[in-house]
Amino acid sequence: MAQGSKKAVLYAICVNAIITVLKGLAALVTHSAAMMNEAVHSLMDTLNQVFLLIGLKRGSRPADTEYAFGHGQKKYLWNLWSAIGLFSIGCGLGLAHAWHAWHNLGHFVRPDAISLLGFDIAPVWISAVVLVIAFVLEGYVLLIAGKEFFSRMRAAGRRNPFRYLAAADDPTLIAVLLEDSIAVTGVILAATGIGMTQVTGNPMWDIGFSVLIAIMLGLTAVFLGMINMRYLTNIRDQGAERAFHDIVKRHREVERYHDLRSVIVDDTHTVVVAEVELREEVLMRGMQDRIARHEQQLLDRVPVHRRTEAVLDYAETRAIVQATLEATEELIDELEAELKRRCPRVFHLTIEIDGIAPPSKLDTPEQLSPLT
Repeated sequence: MAQGSKKAVLYAICVNAIITVLKGLAALVTHSAAMMNEAVHSLMDTLNQVFLLIGLKRGSRPADTEYAFGHGQKKYLWNLWSAIGLFSIGCGLGLAHAWHAWHNLGHFVRPDAISLLGFDIAPVWISAVVLVIAFVLEGYVLLIAGKEFFSRMRAAGRRNPFRYLAAADDPTLIAVLLEDSIAVTGVILAATGIGMTQVTGNPMWDIGFSVLIAIMLGLTAVFLGMINMRYLTNIRDQGAERAFHDIVKRHREVERYHDLRSVIVDDTHTVVVAEVELREEVLMRGMQDRIARHEQQLLDRVPVHRRTEAVLDYAETRAIVQATLEATEELIDELEAELKRRCPRVFHLTIEIDGIAPPSKLDTPEQLSPLT
């Protein structure tokens, strides 16, 4: 589990739960459409981040008999349900409430003052206090998510935050960052609508900005849905494939590779498969000593009086096969180690030896000699 993502989610859940209660109470006493939609917005944020936390916990489970590569993609699935379901519901509720407020505009009189603890307080001041508290708390959570986001962006060698936002491999962190950014924007919109209504005396400002908040929730659902859908469709890991290409180019034992493919299981697990052809003249270098060593090890296990011609032929043939397999396995292990060192997220690499390429016409007899 990405600890940075989990920390951001836990902070967001606690803060949004508090803000939801405050906005809801303020909306009930002030009868502000924008404040009510902000309460719905914060409620959807809270439920969404609960879904994100469930996804993080479910997705961190290791591989088992049913899930060969772990449960990592469950994180994207929970994020997808959260994005499309909760934010779409929030958008619908927000638009419905705005329509209801507009429909009853001529039949409802807003209170001029509200009695609270023995004092008469104008509704706008209640809204103002709640929005200031929400802005501070939402801003704090946004700061935490932003620090984690920019830290990962710098680690990935990226400079453009908008491009990294669309291409980042941790949709949970992206969801929290985007939600908190929109939450801060929503507070500003609600404050603007309530303020314009207070200045002009026209409640349509309040209703209009409540519609903007609801539409913003709908756009959030679409964007987060697109991000999570991308990782549920067997997307390739272009970075890991480029790293494999660079590594193979530096190994003269490999003549060429083809059918290079990769699958991102989750943000910390990538599977890479490829077929390679080996260069005979390079693979055979030092093979004579390797064959002789294996042959001697086999013969040492047989008494001298039992070393018949058939036994000697068997030992020679098996030593050739064993030495070839050993050299091939060492090359594959080296390629795998280098790829995992450059891309730690690659947890499984499958290389199929497609054959041995014929010697190049430019190779000299000295280069072809296995004793070279």
